Amino acid sequence: MSTADPSPAPAPAGGPSPQELKLALKAFKKRLKLTRLDADSRIGVGPMSSGSTWGIVAILPPNQYPRAIWDELVKQGKLKNAGQGMYSLVENPGS
Repeated sequence: MSTADPSPAPAPAGGPSPQELKLALKAFKKRLKLTRLDADSRIGVGPMSSGSTWGIVAILPPNQYPRAIWDELVKQGKLKNAGQGMYSLVENPGS
């Protein structure tokens, strides 16, 4: 028996397609938004409390897409690798 390869599935020879990158970035943004909303809805964070927020800036990307797609989005400057498999959204790409 062979050992399981811990690396994610490789990308096609030509790299990820622009459509795959667009869908992956959209899924990342949606997950980040939902994660932030979930954290902000917790007790102790709100308009009647001290007003502090959780400050979530990095998340694990959706696992429906291979790591090669996330690495390509980092190369394009749309995401930032935050370490330990987490990525953050670059607020003003290209600036």
